[in-house]
Amino acid sequence: MRLKISRILFLIIIALTFINCNNSNEKKYSKVTDVDEQLAYTAKDHPGKKLLENNCYVCHSPKSSMSERIAPPMVAVKSHYINNDISKKDFIEAIWNFTKKPSEENAKMRGAIRRFNLMPYQKFKEEDIRLIADYMYDYKIDEPEWFKQHIEEESNSKMKYNNRGKSVGDLDSNSIITPSEIGLDYALSTKKELGKNLMGTIQKKGTLEAVAFCNKQAYPITDSMATAQNATIRRVSDKPRNPSNLANTKEIGMINNYKTIVATGKKVEPIVETKDGISHFYYPITTNTMCLQCHGNTTTHIEPLVLNKIKDLYPTDKAVNYDVNQVRGIWAITFDETNIN
Repeated sequence: MRLKISRILFLIIIALTFINCNNSNEKKYSKVTDVDEQLAYTAKDHPGKKLLENNCYVCHSPKSSMSERIAPPMVAVKSHYINNDISKKDFIEAIWNFTKKPSEENAKMRGAIRRFNLMPYQKFKEEDIRLIADYMYDYKIDEPEWFKQHIEEESNSKMKYNNRGKSVGDLDSNSIITPSEIGLDYALSTKKELGKNLMGTIQKKGTLEAVAFCNKQAYPITDSMATAQNATIRRVSDKPRNPSNLANTKEIGMINNYKTIVATGKKVEPIVETKDGISHFYYPITTNTMCLQCHGNTTTHIEPLVLNKIKDLYPTDKAVNYDVNQVRGIWAITFDETNIN
């Protein structure tokens, strides 16, 4: 009899344990979004920091001088969008609302539009932009030395400098840099240098002159960046403008793979192959609205004079009829792994 009672008590305890586990799981996992919104990041592991550096600093560099700028620094964006009364939620929402569809109507930086033109549309993931804005709200971000004085003088003290937040500090001085990170740094640094010069030419002289600029300067700029990094840096495509940029069979396979990834909205990651200490890095080159002036539809995007100039300089050109956020080619970068760390 005692044995029977013991068994019954044992079964009751087991049942209660399962009920408690189920209730616990229900409480823990029923509202995933609420949990995500309350994640406590540190400056070192906040994903917004790397996203900011990789996606924004190509144009909004904190290091460019006033004369070299093609867009305002991100600290200027922060100063215009943030104030003492704005909540993090409203700040993040404001940044996303402009980025998802840039227009003069919903812009807060009128002076920047007059000087640099409206930011070209690029297809960003909403999650990435919200993480960037989250990081900008909580932490001080990199800024040019001249910015604080400039913003107050330019606005006659009407616009207040604002780079509030926790200091990041030199958190990554001892971190290990991977081949993927170093390759991406080479690609983005070269993209920034090419973009700075190209967009500067478009802003000052127009698209027609930009075509001539690319014809003469794209290779020298890329080569100079490769020399500075002690690497081989190439931009290759399945539909090249310059025949020298034609991708090989293996690279075309990677381009097609990236086309599928981008078209389906999956996360884009670099491809790195390392053999005998030599790293081969690959990463997609995608289009934005600015690119379409020379690489878009030949009847709706590219002006006739520009198209004629392209045909004159590149008789076998194939790099046209793209739309926004399409893969136009890849970065193919080779470097010695011993240069890392």
